Amino acid sequence: MTQMDTKQPEHETIYYKIRNMILFGDVYPGQPITILGLKSQLQAGMTPVREAIRRLVAEGALEALGNRRICVPVMNLSKLEQIRLARAAIEPKLAFMAVQHIDDHLIDELKRIDQKLDEAIDQGDIHGYLQYNYEFHFCLYEAANASILYKLALSLWLQIGPSLRIVCGKNGTSNLPDMHKQLIRALASKDAPNAQEAIEQDILQGMLHVNQMLASE
Repeated sequence: MTQMDTKQPEHETIYYKIRNMILFGDVYPGQPITILGLKSQLQAGMTPVREAIRRLVAEGALEALGNRRICVPVMNLSKLEQIRLARAAIEPKLAFMAVQHIDDHLIDELKRIDQKLDEAIDQGDIHGYLQYNYEFHFCLYEAANASILYKLALSLWLQIGPSLRIVCGKNGTSNLPDMHKQLIRALASKDAPNAQEAIEQDILQGMLHVNQMLASE
């Protein structure tokens, strides 16, 4: 989730802050990132910022260009297709696996997040849309109890997040895909195949928006 425990070590706090900046599109593809810039912006120490950048480069969220230059990777159609294939293989499976662990509490939590998401869409709140969309998906994926697949899915979201932010900025929030209500109905009826299908369609629709943006550039 996006909430950070204030009791956790500083390097973890800084990592999550920078990670969320990338996830929710606060930095753009191709935008340079510097240790000194982040240190000043986050009022953090040099060491935790450097460690966070190292981790995010390893996760594919940032790209090392040499000469100590770091940037958010620029998306292209080839990368996008690879991410689409990986997401379509991993995330629907997480939804399928999560069904066996679903209870009323989790369904209520997903409904709560989805309500926040709807409000963000209605208000044209792009940051809120990206945040609550992420929270919805990963609340579900966490229930699958599949840590390896979960981490792979998160890595893919880190790579696509800045591009989704650009799509939202160009097109607004009114036409954004959302199969969440279909998913919730499938979860409530313990229908794993339909839960898997809902997530697959949600992914494909979202990736199509990014594809169209890149193809028009």
